[in-house]
Amino acid sequence: MKDDKKDEYQKALASYGEAVKAFRQSKFDKAEEQFASFMEKYGNERELVDRARTYLKILKERVGKPQERLTAKSDEDYYLFGVYKMNMGDYEGALKMLEKAREAKPKDARVFYLLAELACLTNDQETCLEHLKKAVQIDKFYGILAQNEEEFDPIREDKRFKAITLAS
Repeated sequence: MKDDKKDEYQKALASYGEAVKAFRQSKFDKAEEQFASFMEKYGNERELVDRARTYLKILKERVGKPQERLTAKSDEDYYLFGVYKMNMGDYEGALKMLEKAREAKPKDARVFYLLAELACLTNDQETCLEHLKKAVQIDKFYGILAQNEEEFDPIREDKRFKAITLAS
């Protein structure tokens, strides 16, 4: 019986830890969901629940209530939120926003270019090159831009990168 309580506490602690991690990474929507889920599932862990409530209060005060947060309504909104999330280091969130922007406007070169940068930042060279190639095919300006963009430093010497950017 004692081991069951200990195991349950360890699970609660792990769940709480994941929510705190999301909070520290500025993934506020994810943190809010995880704290709420944690409190619902492990409501008997009073000390941790009190701490989770404190984090939720901070989220509401600093970030705003969920209904007050901005929501994307157009491909431009998705693109701009993608830029914002990339700048905040939320690459997963940025990818979601940019994918939605791409779905809404599949011929937007700047979305492909940003997806290429994002892929490079996450060490996915193949995807980076694919997106960069599409961006340059749509608008050659992005080939010139990529030649001077530090995000592409890890692949700058790659023959495929040179072929894509020099074709512009």
